[in-house]
Amino acid sequence: MAQNVKPTRSELLVVKKKIKLAKSGHNLLKKKRDGLIMEFFGILKDAKGVRKELLDEYKIAQDRIKQARVLDTDLEIRSVAMALKERPAVELGSKNIMGVKVPTVKKESGGEHTLLDRGYGVLSGSARIDEAAIAFERVVEKIILAAELDITMKKLLQEIERTKRKVNALEFVAIPNMEASAKYIQLRLEEMERENFSRLKIIKKNI
Repeated sequence: MAQNVKPTRSELLVVKKKIKLAKSGHNLLKKKRDGLIMEFFGILKDAKGVRKELLDEYKIAQDRIKQARVLDTDLEIRSVAMALKERPAVELGSKNIMGVKVPTVKKESGGEHTLLDRGYGVLSGSARIDEAAIAFERVVEKIILAAELDITMKKLLQEIERTKRKVNALEFVAIPNMEASAKYIQLRLEEMERENFSRLKIIKKNI
């Protein structure tokens, strides 16, 4: 603010109101940041659990396919694979976590498939091949869930960083600058009051 500009009390009230709003916004943003961080660590814990389950399911699936390859021919396994009617399909959606839009990913058809669902019958596939198919379907389900959690964590991290920047901008730049302006206006008003009082004293003395 220029030294030759005389501030007014209304200007001081406006700045103080802005400070109050900025501090209120700062508190809300801090709560949002802290809430997002808590959500992130909760999802991170879930993601670690899902990754472990994925590895476990993958090991089981590998064992199942090895058993099928030992007792059935690779040609039979490939022919069964070629007979599949459907490929894994997913349904994309979204949900809101503290104002952050995150994706949801799930299989379009829930539950385990039957022999007919997969496109081969009892005669064209053995129980061992079917067990391997079931095991790999479970692996796919875990992969889909792991992907959803990974994308959600990335979205939350981006929002946490954005919110942190806003909190820091208010805390270390905007609010201190406004408080400095309010302090300057207050000092100038007090100085002007003293000058007016001194001027009045001189006028009274001369009268």
